[in-house]
This record gives sequence, C-alpha cells and structure tokens, in this order.
Amino acid sequence: MKALVIGSGGREHTLVWKLKQSRKIDKVFCAPGNGGISRIAKCINIAPDNFKVLADFAHRNKIGLTVVGPEAPLAAGIVDEFQKRKLKIFGPTKDAARIESSKVFSKEFMRKYHIPTAPFKVFTSAAEAMGFCKSVQYPSVIKADGLAAGKGVVIVRNLEQATRTIEDIMMKKVFGEAGERVMVESFLQGQEVSVMAITDGKTIRTMLSSQDHKQAYDGDRGPNTGGMGAYCPTEFTPPEVMQDIEDHILTPTIEGLAKEGVVYKGVIYAGLMITGEGPKVLEFNCRFGDPESQVVLPLLKNDLAEIMMAVVSQKLASTGKFSWHNNTAACVIMASKGYPGKYATGVKISGLQDGKDNNCYVFHSGTSYRDKTWLTAGGRVLGVMGMDKSLRLALNRAYRMVNKIKFEGATYRRDIGFRAGKPVG
Repeated sequence: MKALVIGSGGREHTLVWKLKQSRKIDKVFCAPGNGGISRIAKCINIAPDNFKVLADFAHRNKIGLTVVGPEAPLAAGIVDEFQKRKLKIFGPTKDAARIESSKVFSKEFMRKYHIPTAPFKVFTSAAEAMGFCKSVQYPSVIKADGLAAGKGVVIVRNLEQATRTIEDIMMKKVFGEAGERVMVESFLQGQEVSVMAITDGKTIRTMLSSQDHKQAYDGDRGPNTGGMGAYCPTEFTPPEVMQDIEDHILTPTIEGLAKEGVVYKGVIYAGLMITGEGPKVLEFNCRFGDPESQVVLPLLKNDLAEIMMAVVSQKLASTGKFSWHNNTAACVIMASKGYPGKYATGVKISGLQDGKDNNCYVFHSGTSYRDKTWLTAGGRVLGVMGMDKSLRLALNRAYRMVNKIKFEGATYRRDIGFRAGKPVG
C-alpha cells in the first residue's frame, strides 16, 4: 500500500519514519516534506492547504492511506474533502477539529460535559478584557481563540504584562484572526504533561505520556515556542492517573462530541496539568504533537499503519491494546538563532552524516538539501532523539549527537527533562 503524509516538520518526518516500518506500506510520499524527509520518502511540492490537488494526487497514485500532520489543514476541512471523494484519510473532520481550532469552543464544551479544566472568561473587546484583568489573581493565562502555531498561550505575571498581551493579540493582531476573541484563564499549578490517544469515535487507545518544553530558554524562561524538546514516558502519570485521564477526560470528550453529532476519528491530544486535585485540561489538540511525536512514536511497538487503517474503518477495537518498548526517549530541538522571532534560513549544517546510531535518530523540522549540502529552512531545524533504558542515558545519547551537529547561531535547551523527579503539586 502507498501512504501520503501531509506536512513538512519534525512530526511529519517521524510519521514517515514510523509508517515506513509497517509491513503494510511499500511506498511513502510526503507533501511538501523537507530535506530530511526526502531521504526516506518521495517529496511532492503540493502545499498542505491545497486540498483538491492533494486529493487528485491521492486518487491518481492510488494512495491507500493519507495522514495529516499539522492542525491548519484539519481545521480547514481537508478530511471532509477526502472523505467526499471516498479517499482513506486519518484525521478528524473540520467540525471535530474545532476542539483545537477554537479554544473558546473547547473550553465551553469542557464546561458543558464537566471535563476538569481551569475557570475562564471569554472576551471580544480588548477594553473589557483589560478591565477584567484588574481583578484577577496572578499569574494568569491569556489565550488567543484560534490557531497560533503553539504560541497563542501566554502566562502573565502582573497587570502590565496582561494588558500588553491583550493589546498584542487583539489590537496589534500578532496572531491575525486567531485573536478576534481572547480567553483569560486561571493559572493551574502542577506538572504539565501531554497525553495523546488514538480513537475511531467509539474505541480509545491511550498512548504514553510525554512532557514538552515550550519556553525558548533553560529553566522555562523566554517566549513560548512550538516546543524545544520532550521526553517520554513521564513518572507523573502512574496507572491510576492514566485511568483517571481516560475515564474523566478522554472518554467524556469523545462521547460528548458524539452527542453533538460529531464522530471524532484520529488523534486527540490532551495538554494536561497534573495538579494536587488530579489531572485538568489545559488544551486539546486535534493531531499528533510536535515534538511529542518524536519521543512517543519511537517507543510504540505496534504497526502504526494498521492502527490508522483500523481508525479509518472504525475497527480500532479489533487491534488490541498498544504495546511499548521498555525504554525512555528524549528529544532536543536545535533551532535557528532568533527563533521564535525572526531568524535567517539557508545556513549550512554540518555533522549530520554522524547520525548512524540506532538508538539516536535526527528528525528534520526545517531543512533543505541542495548541491549535497544541508541547509536550515525553518525556526526549528532538527529534533535529535535519543533512546535508552533511563531518561539520563537517553538524554546523554541525544546531547552527544547535538554536540556533533553544527550550524551558525544554533540554539537549544540544555535542560530537557529537568522537571523529572519533581513533585506534582
């Protein structure tokens, strides 16, 4: 069977890499892909938002399974277009993707179905939002309603920061239309984890928990990014907590959507805070996380293509439980100087030929390959994943590889996993 992966980042490289291990798959295409992906799959120059051309390609090339990586095409309805043409595609429909594409919809849905989350208030007026912030307890959280590439959530420490953030989102439109509405939310204390699950709308299969590192600099300082590294599994979700997440968060979400007439098929990603009162939802995403995929999928023993095909045909119950390698995986993101702000591209990368360790793999997030030379082509450039029996050993593998790779201005966090072993509350 031929597969098509849509997207161009580290998550998509991981999906291509994992699908290529499937006994069901004999060829993988990626649209548009990147330099690293081009070494293991056939990259085609079609943009992820060009649904009709992508569907034409899938039909013409007899693609048996299409997998959507990023959230934007899902939110815009790529699955609906493929389904209309009887093409097999893994991911939620436009209506189902609202769980991520509108934070306001998501929070109001959680309130309706009693899914544990932080108290919140929604505003369409910047002046009203600023006025409300005079009465809140700090720190607080301000969120843009729409998609903002993982950067639309800001923790504010005082009224001055809150006012400036609301001004940026609602008046300066730093996230465009995503900032038409903002949400002011109470700050939750605890350990933040990501739990992804795969569902066909009836059955839910939960994956191992991981911990992302959103801030740009060591010690969780600096601006929010798309993610600077992750590790999996975490010790913050022992079996009883995972059961709690499944029973009180994931299952009510899928069942609640079904009551609203929405069959959710694909990945549902719960960004959670494990608090002293139990797990609470920070946000839902409608796709695999990035860089969470780079540490969760390498540990999965099951055939990913088989799982995805079972989701498409709503037969996930027949696949059995997921099984996992008894290892830890850790990923360190190497980024361009200036990320998540302005950054240069086209910077030469050296040392990538050293990536031959079976327990260390380099997933490309933003690279191109021209004239036998690797070049940077994005803010997040590479995700260096190490895998071993413990977090310390996995991180050692990853950082050893990071030290071999060079490009001018390369930045990365040196403290991935630093919260491991710390208390939840």
